[in-house]
Amino acid sequence: MIGSDMLLRSWGRRHFIAAFLAGAAGLPAMAAPAPAVLVLGDSLSAEYGLRRGTGWVALLELKLAAEGLPARVVNASISGDTTSGGRSRLPALLSQHQPAVVVLELGGNDALRGLPLEMTQRNLEAMAKAARESGARVLLVGMQMPPNYGADYATRFASLYQQVAKAQQAALVPFLLKGVADAPDPLHWFQQDRIHPNERAQRRMLENVWPELKKLVAAVQPARKPKP
Repeated sequence: MIGSDMLLRSWGRRHFIAAFLAGAAGLPAMAAPAPAVLVLGDSLSAEYGLRRGTGWVALLELKLAAEGLPARVVNASISGDTTSGGRSRLPALLSQHQPAVVVLELGGNDALRGLPLEMTQRNLEAMAKAARESGARVLLVGMQMPPNYGADYATRFASLYQQVAKAQQAALVPFLLKGVADAPDPLHWFQQDRIHPNERAQRRMLENVWPELKKLVAAVQPARKPKP
């Protein structure tokens, strides 16, 4: 009797395990998590003076979903931040969020504060390199200075983004405020301080970023198994 009971229990366990495995095999595989897109920027990306959820970064997450490119957008932008500040914050952000794409939108405040262009370039290169070494793809979002800064300075400032992008194999958006700061009526696109873009400018800013960013996010989408 004892031997029979043990045999039955052993058979029952094997039968249960086999049935469980067979059922589990029929379940759909769990979807891979959406890749993270980390945006490291200044007030232009931090919704300065705007209602929450109306900035170009917030609109980006909605557009990605609408285009069938799900992603978790992490906005780590801080108003007033410089490339030095971004460089000091980036390692912890990479460790915490493990982004597949890193968007660097910094440098404007460096110029406004008269910081050396060489320092700005070194910081941007260091950030792009750190992001690439973490396994992320990098999008560098550039700025341009108005003519009152001098033609030579404005040219050198704009070109440093091109140099960093080339050296670090990063995608490049030359000017985030294209069609905003250089529009026929720029005041139409700015807040009363005449420095920060208003809500109506945010979609135009997203349009400037979208072509390059779309390609990067599409490239890091998890592979989808074909339906049987």
